[in-house]
Amino acid sequence: MKDLFFRELRPEEIPYDLLHLADPCREAVKDYLSRGSCTGGFADGVLVGQYVLLPTRPFTVELVNVAVREPWQHQGIGRKIVAHAVASAQKRGFKTVEVGTAAVAVTHVAFYQKCGFTIIHVDFDFFIRHYPELMYADGLRLRDMIRMKRDLE
Repeated sequence: MKDLFFRELRPEEIPYDLLHLADPCREAVKDYLSRGSCTGGFADGVLVGQYVLLPTRPFTVELVNVAVREPWQHQGIGRKIVAHAVASAQKRGFKTVEVGTAAVAVTHVAFYQKCGFTIIHVDFDFFIRHYPELMYADGLRLRDMIRMKRDLE
């Protein structure tokens, strides 16, 4: 597992190609970037992954758009990114971190559970309501979003 250095990215450094790995909808990415902060994870000076923290309500932040560049996937970098996001949220005074992922992406659901998140809700037809184009994961059409949370206290 590589050592990572994290820092908040300036607007001109935003890795849209990487953001679109996790969310292909340009309008959605633009919207949450305007309201959140994007942090990059660097290995040997190269941006290998990123996440966005989006405050949603008092003491709660949503972890959106966690992505790792393909050559660095399956090396524990995603776990380090989530751990950094959780620690950053706690440092900023948030008490809960929430995350949403496609219900059909069972590997993603399991990943977040291994990172300490628990399922709290299913947002039925989320991807149909919010995304104009059909999206697929593991060969299945995205419809529902699994909402998860991790309490920080």
